Amino acid sequence: MTINCNGRLLDLTVPKVMGILNCTPNSFFDGGKYGSQNELLKQVEKMLAEGAAIIDIGAYSSQPQADFVSEAQELERLMTTLIMVRKHFPDAILSVDTFRAEVARISIENGADIINDIAAGKLDEKMLPVVGHYKVPYIMMHMQGTPQTMQQFTNYDDILHEMIYYFSERVASAREQGITDIIIDPGFGFSKTMEQNYHILNNLHLLKILELPVLSALSRKSMIYKMLNITPDMALNGTSVLNTVSLQNGAHLLRVHDVKEAVECIKLTRALYEN
Repeated sequence: MTINCNGRLLDLTVPKVMGILNCTPNSFFDGGKYGSQNELLKQVEKMLAEGAAIIDIGAYSSQPQADFVSEAQELERLMTTLIMVRKHFPDAILSVDTFRAEVARISIENGADIINDIAAGKLDEKMLPVVGHYKVPYIMMHMQGTPQTMQQFTNYDDILHEMIYYFSERVASAREQGITDIIIDPGFGFSKTMEQNYHILNNLHLLKILELPVLSALSRKSMIYKMLNITPDMALNGTSVLNTVSLQNGAHLLRVHDVKEAVECIKLTRALYEN
C-alpha cells in the first residue's frame, strides 16, 4: 500500500507518522507557538529526526467555531513557511492542509507533495480537478458543513454507514478527475459528538471495505481532554492511548503534534502483532 509523492514511494504497509506544523495564531494546541522562522525550522528538524514521514503544514485553523480566514491571509501565512521548509529540508515529504483549490495549486507549485483537505472537495468544486491535474496524493476527510458550522451537523441514522457512503462517492469523484493516490480520514471531532467519535474509533476497522489507507488524527483533541477533564497540553498520554487503538483497528497514518511518542506507539504495536 504505497503512495507516490513526487516520484518518491511512501509505503504505508507499515504505519507512518505525519507531524503537524501549524503556522496559525489560533490553533487549539500550538497556535502561535512558533514565533520565528528559526523556531519553525527547529520544530521541523525535530519532527523529522524523531521519525516523521510527512510534515503537514496548515495556515487555517479548522477547530470548531474557528475564525474565518480569507484566501489571501491563508496564502500569506502558508507560503513563507512552505517555501522556507522546502528550501531547508529538500528531501522531506510535505503536505499542505487546505480546502481551497487555489491555495492547493500554489502550494504544489511551491513544493507541496500532498494535499490534505478537510472537506474532500465539497467546499471548493475546483479542488479535485486541481489535485488530479498535478497528480499528487490526496487526503480526504469526512465533515459536514464548514469549520464554523460543522457541530450543527451531528445527526446521523448510522454514522459509519453514512461515512462509508460519503467516502465511496468522494473517491469516485476523485478518480474521475485522475486522482490515483487517496487516503481517507474519518475526521474525529468534525461534525461529530463525543460519543460518535469513540464509536468510530472502536469500529475504525470497518473502513477497510474501502481498500484505502486510513489516517487517524486524534492528537490532543477535545474527545481526549474533555473526557479526562484536563487541558490540551496535558493530553499527550491520552493521545498515545487512542493512537494505539487506531493502529490496532487498522490506521496507516497518525497525524500528531508529538512525533516521538507516535513512533513509539507504532513500534510497540508492531512488536505485539509480530510476536
